[in-house]
Amino acid sequence: MEKLLDFQNKEDQELLLTLPRVKSWDFPYLYQCQGFWSASMFLHGIISFQKHFQAKDTDIILVTFPKSGASWLKTLTFNIVNRSRYTLENTPLLTTSPHDLVPFLEIQVYGINQFSILEDLHTPRTLATHLPYASLPPSIISSSCRIVYLCRNPLDQFISHWHFAPKIQDQAMTEPILLDDAFEMFCQGVQCYGPIWDHMLGYWKASLEKPDKILFLKYEDLQEDIISCLKKLADFLGCPFTDEEETRGVIEELSKFSSFDNMRNLEVNKTGTLASIGIENNFCFRKGKVGDWTNHLSLSTLKRLEKVMEEKLGESPGLMTFKFNQSSSGERDLE
Repeated sequence: MEKLLDFQNKEDQELLLTLPRVKSWDFPYLYQCQGFWSASMFLHGIISFQKHFQAKDTDIILVTFPKSGASWLKTLTFNIVNRSRYTLENTPLLTTSPHDLVPFLEIQVYGINQFSILEDLHTPRTLATHLPYASLPPSIISSSCRIVYLCRNPLDQFISHWHFAPKIQDQAMTEPILLDDAFEMFCQGVQCYGPIWDHMLGYWKASLEKPDKILFLKYEDLQEDIISCLKKLADFLGCPFTDEEETRGVIEELSKFSSFDNMRNLEVNKTGTLASIGIENNFCFRKGKVGDWTNHLSLSTLKRLEKVMEEKLGESPGLMTFKFNQSSSGERDLE
């Protein structure tokens, strides 16, 4: 990710020196800015995004915590919004990564000053970010643009991030961190864009206050009933499926094309690199399975997580029901 500007000017460098810093498990160091943790390579783009982005009322902003289904959400949304422009036989997703079609604002636009990306997007512009709700640019909050937030059960998110982090680090850690130690840091909120609890809670509360502006989805619900979720997503985005489309099986075709396994096996996602930031496309697709954490973590970690969630999310019981594995018995209601 050497193309990122990474605090190239004096003002940025001076700010970096004022920020609290910790050693982390996903990056050599994380810096605390505006109440969340970030790697230094992202901070320039975050600040520039906040200062300069001007949202349009027609914009669609997709938000995820890292490794919570961004590739899948981008694919689904792109296909829904552009289904009148492209058939599935000629969709750009066959030749271009969903991350280049729906770019991350603080990384691919403002992180490398590629502002032309915004000019080239078709209306409605579909864009993405990992930023917490409280740190979004004012124009996003004040405009009528729509925000879609996808969250994932924290154990699967942690494991997915654990596998992904070594692939994008600029330098090797001097002392490798054990999985159990990394999990304890995770529980303490030390993770890029973390704490994850604050991230989820910010968008959850905002979705309750502004349901017409913010749609809150769960990764596990998409896995369990993608048809219903696609209908909900299309309705929210203002482009509902017609009766004729439902009769023709358009939703089923779209869901099949957009499935994790299909997207992972497309040649574009198995080879090459993201054009904007230079990381390998296949880094973005691993398993996408609910319950993969059980292959790496013990049941005691689930108990540890439950305790943290009760502490951090206890006042929002509607947010605290997650499916932790594929079976119905894996659903844990912490209310």
